[in-house]
This record gives sequence, structure tokens and C-alpha cells, in this order.
Amino acid sequence: MAVMDLAGQRPLMIFSKSNCCICYTIENLFYGYGASSVIHELDELLNGQQLERELAALGRQPSVPAVFIGGKLVGGSNEIMSLQVKGELVTMVKKHYPPHICVE
Repeated sequence: MAVMDLAGQRPLMIFSKSNCCICYTIENLFYGYGASSVIHELDELLNGQQLERELAALGRQPSVPAVFIGGKLVGGSNEIMSLQVKGELVTMVKKHYPPHICVE
């Protein structure tokens, strides 16, 4: 599965679409922590439709944003914001970055 292969390559992977304002907001949340992410804009990739089908098969409806931390699917905007509100998101991110990279 291409999505899972890509997701395991970096600590923070976000599948997104270039015209999605929620995706943009989620991406900026992680940038605010200082965590660099790899962002795959599905609408700009040749295999974007295939990746989107794979995300749907993983239960992502809508398919984007889809956030993987440490190679594991964390979820979309609802899950990410829920973790943020609980104060758990930064802890999850910090586990995969050196201490000087990720700040609260």
C-alpha cells in the first residue's frame, strides 16, 4: 500500500489537497510546533487519486487531511484538534523529534 509506505518514511506525514483550508490549518498547527512535515498534495500528484482511494480504504472520509505521526494514522482534522485541545498532540509529536526541534 503506497500510503503506508510513504507514511513510514518520515516522523510527520500529511496527506492534503492544495485547495483545502482545513488542511492548511492543520499543516500550520504542526509548523507552530516547529515540526517539519512532508505534505503530499493529492490534487498535484500523478498518483493522487490512487492515494486518495487508499486513504478512503483506511476509513478516511473525507480523505484529507490525513495525518500520520511515527508511521501511524492519527486521523483527520477532528482527531488532530481533539488531541490539541486535550494537550496530547505536542506530546505525540515530541516523541518523534529531537527536543530542540519541537516546542510548545
